[in-house]
Amino acid sequence: MLKLSILQIIERIEKEETFHAVVEDYSFSIKIDDYVPYACAAVHDGHHFSKDLWDNCLHTEHDRWYEEDPCTGQMISGLPITLIAHDSRFEYDLNRHPDTAIYDTAWGKKLWKKPLTEKQKDRALTKHDNFYKVVLTLSVKLEELFGSCVFYDMHSYNWKRWDRKVPVFNLGTSNVDQEKYSVAIKQWQEILDDMPLPFEEKVTCTINDVFQGNGFFLKYVTSNTVNTLVLATEISKIYCDELTGQIFPEVVHSVQDLFRYYIKAHAHRFYDRHDV
Repeated sequence: MLKLSILQIIERIEKEETFHAVVEDYSFSIKIDDYVPYACAAVHDGHHFSKDLWDNCLHTEHDRWYEEDPCTGQMISGLPITLIAHDSRFEYDLNRHPDTAIYDTAWGKKLWKKPLTEKQKDRALTKHDNFYKVVLTLSVKLEELFGSCVFYDMHSYNWKRWDRKVPVFNLGTSNVDQEKYSVAIKQWQEILDDMPLPFEEKVTCTINDVFQGNGFFLKYVTSNTVNTLVLATEISKIYCDELTGQIFPEVVHSVQDLFRYYIKAHAHRFYDRHDV
């Protein structure tokens, strides 16, 4: 894996080069093994939290981990194009608009003992901006090459906090063209609804149930492309104990192995239908 600047990453995408790289500030990594009409992102996978924020944060490390999406980067790692965030959403949230990407409170609890400095805020928002410069370059390049594209926007959520039965997978589609992409959405739901995971209960997938797909990543890619579908895909944290932080590697590896096959299959069916 290379360590590259944002400009170097953008230049390599524009030249259609294949590469594995981490950005020089280590805020995210990108992998392009092949230029294909689909890509995967895990914008909440990151747990890194800048040291100058530690003593000022009122949330514990587990508090932060609990609201992050651990292992989602690993789940998509077998696919040819991936974007994986390494910084915690508690420093800046890539799935929020820059105006709201830096939290004052998080899940009803004050986050900082004292306000962040302008330098700390500027550093965070620069990282946010740089990430989306790469997202834009990649999205435009894939549409240029293929005419249409599908992005799998991977997240996880804490199912034990709900007081009702919730699905293992949830698709958020409220901000995509549900008529244009109805077949692709339905096919992805059907694939996830019967995924053979090492989990005692039946795996289910619903649409706009626990989340509706209101994230900034989805909205940004959708608004800056013409024929790109973003599938905001949430997996409940059946792959770990969300209360203790213990990871269940057999479930994580199973999702990873199945996604390697199912995402590719779904994406090719999407491309066959929406090739322009």
